[in-house]
Amino acid sequence: MTDTPTEALVDTRWLAARLDDPHVKVVDATWAMPGTAVVHPRDAFAAAHIPGAVFFDIDAVARPGTEPLPHMLPSAEDFAAKVGALGIGNDDVVIVYDTHGLQTAARAWWTFRVFGHDRVAVLDGGLPRWQAGGHAVETGAAKPQPRSFAARFRPELVRSLEQIRANLETRAETVVDARSQARFEGTVDDPWQGRRRGHIPGSRNVPFTDLLDPVSKTVRPRPELQDAFARAGVDAAKPLVMSCGSGVTACVLVLGLHLLGRTDVAVYDGSWAEWGLPGDTPVDTGPARP
Repeated sequence: MTDTPTEALVDTRWLAARLDDPHVKVVDATWAMPGTAVVHPRDAFAAAHIPGAVFFDIDAVARPGTEPLPHMLPSAEDFAAKVGALGIGNDDVVIVYDTHGLQTAARAWWTFRVFGHDRVAVLDGGLPRWQAGGHAVETGAAKPQPRSFAARFRPELVRSLEQIRANLETRAETVVDARSQARFEGTVDDPWQGRRRGHIPGSRNVPFTDLLDPVSKTVRPRPELQDAFARAGVDAAKPLVMSCGSGVTACVLVLGLHLLGRTDVAVYDGSWAEWGLPGDTPVDTGPARP
């Protein structure tokens, strides 16, 4: 059987040594905010991707009909069908990357885990790191052979608006926001149009970029990950829920905590795209409060 990575992050050497293994499935999960990409991620995939990779479209895999909320989690049945169509089976090891270095791949990594597939890891540094190492890429659309995939939903890894609202009273879990400091404090408009400025009351702010090397976009060493959470006043031993703009970069924080030994961290799937809509959800601005 194909060896499973020992942790949730692999480097390019690990992948290059196993690229010909039929049970190692490489997935490009690049995503960009609507209107921000010069080239659509799917077109960028066709122009250059790791050999044998398939394209995991975060928006297309999502549950349909959830507007104005973007890419909410699909049902287990839909996820199984769409992943199976990508040629991925339950006995495969899935390696996820993106073209940013590390930004959106973690969302796909988390989604596989939500649906019961633990044989999944993120490629550290993504496609830029792969190419910088002199590894080959290929062009064109992927042509996977469909396989059967069975999904099992893990509700403990997901939080809903109702659960986050209830947590305002109990404070049983610490909500950690992966958005930039300016978005968190409400000094700039949120890029998700129609949302208010600010953050969920009682939440903490750890911008996902704090977990990455600013040049290579690889994950920082473990002690620096610990420091990033500690500086924000996050007790990494307590129950935690990650949030962000739309549930994508929150998963980078989940990945960082997973590398620190926390495998039970949840994501608020609606994140600010849901909480920040006009309505009765309370909002704070300014720095995080104790």
